[in-house]
Amino acid sequence: MAHTHDHEHDHGNDEDRYITLIDDNGAESLYEILLTIDGQEEFGKNYVLVMPVDGDEDENGEVEIQAYSFTQNEDGTEGDLLPIPEESDEEWDLIEEVFDNFMEQQDEE
Repeated sequence: MAHTHDHEHDHGNDEDRYITLIDDNGAESLYEILLTIDGQEEFGKNYVLVMPVDGDEDENGEVEIQAYSFTQNEDGTEGDLLPIPEESDEEWDLIEEVFDNFMEQQDEE
């Protein structure tokens, strides 16, 4: 599933905390960017974790969080979001570790 987004990240601006993803059917959905992860050194790409702005909680009170990889275009803007291969345990381990640390910091605030 190929996704695109159309803005640059500048986490000092609230507008840049959101991204529009377009699914394979052309439907657009607004997502909030929870976290970006620098994986350049380990895997040669970065990662972003997003959650749907209008996402409903499941029976456990949880909202689905999605993770994608991305590389920057030559002009410094971010390119296409790509799915992370399920079999790439090392990448998922990095994402999970950073996300767990992020959640611990949120709980402390």
